[in-house]
Amino acid sequence: MNAGAAGRSSADLWSEIVAGDEEQERLPQQPGPGGQAIYRRRKQEKVGKQNAATGKSVVHVARVSLAANGKRVSWNRSLSTRGRTSIAATACVHHRPEQKHARRKAKPPLPKAKVMHSFEKERSYFQEVDAFELLEESPSPKKSGTWVVGNQTDSFVIPHLSSRLEKWLISKKLNHGCGPSSTLSKILETPAMFSGAKLETPSGSLLQNNSSMCPSLICKNDLERHVHSQLIKLELKDEDLEEAVRKLSLASTCDTSDGDNWNPFTALLAVCGQTAPSNFVDVFSKFCAPSDIIKIGEGTFGEAFKAGNYVCKVVPIDGDLRVNGEVQKRSEELLEEAVLSQTLNRLREGKDDACNACTTFIQTIDLKVCQGTYDVELIRAWEDWDEKNGSENDHPKEFPEKQCYVVFVLEHGGKDLESFVLLNFDEARSLLVQVTAALAVAEAAYEFEHRDLHWGNILLSRNDSRMLNFMLEGKHVNVKTFGLCISIIDFTLSRINTGQDILFLDLSSDPYLFKGPKGDKQSETYRKMKEVTEDYWEGSFPKTNVLWLVYLVDILLLKKSFERSSKDERELRSLKKRLDKYGSTKEAIFDPFFADLLVDSAV
Repeated sequence: MNAGAAGRSSADLWSEIVAGDEEQERLPQQPGPGGQAIYRRRKQEKVGKQNAATGKSVVHVARVSLAANGKRVSWNRSLSTRGRTSIAATACVHHRPEQKHARRKAKPPLPKAKVMHSFEKERSYFQEVDAFELLEESPSPKKSGTWVVGNQTDSFVIPHLSSRLEKWLISKKLNHGCGPSSTLSKILETPAMFSGAKLETPSGSLLQNNSSMCPSLICKNDLERHVHSQLIKLELKDEDLEEAVRKLSLASTCDTSDGDNWNPFTALLAVCGQTAPSNFVDVFSKFCAPSDIIKIGEGTFGEAFKAGNYVCKVVPIDGDLRVNGEVQKRSEELLEEAVLSQTLNRLREGKDDACNACTTFIQTIDLKVCQGTYDVELIRAWEDWDEKNGSENDHPKEFPEKQCYVVFVLEHGGKDLESFVLLNFDEARSLLVQVTAALAVAEAAYEFEHRDLHWGNILLSRNDSRMLNFMLEGKHVNVKTFGLCISIIDFTLSRINTGQDILFLDLSSDPYLFKGPKGDKQSETYRKMKEVTEDYWEGSFPKTNVLWLVYLVDILLLKKSFERSSKDERELRSLKKRLDKYGSTKEAIFDPFFADLLVDSAV
């Protein structure tokens, strides 16, 4: 009985399955190209499953093709979903290959709107860091001139300086047992250790400043007693220390709008070794009789006079009267140029860096600040020049009595390239190799960039010497000069790293510099510099030196006449093309154009 019933039940089930298949075949089908592949792959999966609730077998056969929506699934998309969800999934039937049961359930993700980030760990970490007592700390964002130690509530205020000088000054205030850095001492001509009772300026005398200019350090308990005991031992005043640091503060990094009382004019006097301005007679009489003064040149911002064997460049500063239509230079700008000139002087002796030395940069003999009207003999010299050459500058008698000037006393470097007559191609090559070698040495020693090396800032003269010695990164090299002596002048726009600070002029504040006529080689060079630096003039971009070498080659080809062949011109044009590939003059000096002009020296 049971056996027969079981046989009929299985027969009825088989009939039901067969009838279902026949009915399915009679249904209209519109499979797409993707659907056929899916049906063929999954046809063997058409098996019955036992429904847990009803106990009846259910067969899933009515699948919907992905091709029904008329869109293809790209190969990249299928790769991104592989292993996650079957590409046959649709709104009607969701097919997922069988997967092993996970050992433990993953936590459901939080809704996007409820995602919360806790910064308690970070906050506690920085609180712990802030609890330490640091000798050098960043300025408070609320009051940039305020510095605090640890959790003390008292603070002291210092004038705005560049960050490196600020940190140096703070470390000196908190630890007076250390002397100034070697580079700072060299530039200021002070001893590296406080061996004497006072910190001396270049003139050997102390600057007397009021207490408002140099705020004193406010300390508590042990720290106060320690600092004052050190001051008593060294007999060193805070004013002297701060004034020494200020000598290297730059116009580009100084901001007097912060309310500090730093006086750049006083700092300039200190660099020049003065406590008060001099007059013209006192300065010029050191080098020649006043009646022998001769004007030899002029520029937009100043005049050049010959005094004996030296040249005195006179630059008016800080006045309200426009000079030749231009605003007068400020003390900050001349302070930078003064320190930069003294730094380049050291290349002549190899003092700062024994591995780099040259004599091509003009030697600064003296620096003085003067005040008052032009002396009678200076007026005479100026008018003699005007009568012979026709001056383009305003007459100096227009300056008021309180007008101040900076006088640069320089060695006489000869005539500028614009007026100097080159004789032959060898002299032209000598000009290029000497300029390139000098820039390479200064790059290596101080990251120097001239940034204004037009033909008016290169002086030439002739002598009996046939070789000139350079030292580049410890290697002595003799350069063939063919009797030509080159001097590089005017560092107004230059950039240099003294080791203690970076001196530069922010040319972004002078947009007219880059608006010169198109096609003019000098104007185009300024614009190329701006592209190279991206208007960030504090940074080191030695490529700017190479741009001025390209400019000089153009000048030799287009503006200067000298004996040369077509082969010589081809060599200059080839050099110009190769210069474009160099990133610095340290690379350019090894160009094949200079190969036979460089002679290794064992000295």
